[in-house]
Amino acid sequence: MIAVEKVSLAFGGVWALRDVSVRLDEGEVLSVVGPNGAGKSSLLNVISGFYKPKAGRVVYMGRDITHLPPHKRAKLGIGRTFQKTSEVFRHMTVLENVMLGAIAAQKESFLDFWGSMVWVKWAKKEVEALRWAEEVIDFFELYAYRHKPVGSLPYGLQKKVDVARAFAGRPKVLLMDEPMSGLTREEREDVARYIIEMNHVFKLPIVLVEHDLGAVVDLARRVVVMSYGAVVAEGKPEAVLRDPAVQEVYMGKALAGV
Repeated sequence: MIAVEKVSLAFGGVWALRDVSVRLDEGEVLSVVGPNGAGKSSLLNVISGFYKPKAGRVVYMGRDITHLPPHKRAKLGIGRTFQKTSEVFRHMTVLENVMLGAIAAQKESFLDFWGSMVWVKWAKKEVEALRWAEEVIDFFELYAYRHKPVGSLPYGLQKKVDVARAFAGRPKVLLMDEPMSGLTREEREDVARYIIEMNHVFKLPIVLVEHDLGAVVDLARRVVVMSYGAVVAEGKPEAVLRDPAVQEVYMGKALAGV
């Protein structure tokens, strides 16, 4: 479905990605893990179009999208969540953020979205977007907060709103950048449940980036481990856990007990 082929990315003289090849198959959850600075977020930024690789290409459903800008990739069905909650519109309500996801994927640009909101507020697409946004809010159990500004909510709920916003765009594939980082154990379990439901119920393929290998072993069909911008291991979670290269990357952590 998505293939990253021999991609390299550099900032100045520092390599963020080095000859990285990764694929996402139809219907699967693929986890990309590794320590800080491994290149995980850079990989998502290349796939979603925020970074242009120095070498290599990105292929989506048989089409080379390496040079497409982010908004055109979004229109093709590539959804994205972000590591930082600053990417949600904190002054807007939960409902407005989720509607932003529902409508923005239909428009040619962000300005077109705002034009439609101001001048054609109750057009058919906007009414349908409102209905779908309400369904998404119910699915993510955010109804009690729907009219609250996102910036007034606890961190864990802000992260959930970001996932809901991305899901509301009806993506064909969802890229998730550390959705569990900074969350309590209960909140992490909630996120894991939503990932399972989005994948199993809605058949949504997911690329799940996480720092903690233990957080993804029960979620992913395959795991890719990165270190210093390169892929050091790939395979089924149980096999990856036993890989000596992975144990070296996570030296000092009790991998065998994960």
